[in-house]
Amino acid sequence: MQEQNPYNRQSDPQDAEQNKTIAAVAYILFFLPLLAARDSRFAMYHANQGLLLLLAIIAGNIVLGFIPIIGWILLPIFGLASFVYLIFGIMNAVNGKMQPLPFMPNIEILK
Repeated sequence: MQEQNPYNRQSDPQDAEQNKTIAAVAYILFFLPLLAARDSRFAMYHANQGLLLLLAIIAGNIVLGFIPIIGWILLPIFGLASFVYLIFGIMNAVNGKMQPLPFMPNIEILK
């Protein structure tokens, strides 16, 4: 029996095709799949990833904002990295992949 890798989940191709747009927008408005595609495993996965990314961005901005000088210098770099993660997540959704963002914890907040 082959063990499933939790970091490379398979999605139903029909579910992914029908909900690509909602999953992509979930990285900007993570709650959209909760309203529009609650039964879609694919859209909810990306909503969860979008929420995790949002929480990481908020935490990073707070921490770097409190660190004098070095934190203030690192804030624009962190902002650029956040933008890259956002684009990477959107591309995963548009391509029908259910892969976690790099270096992000595999935590399931939204079920």
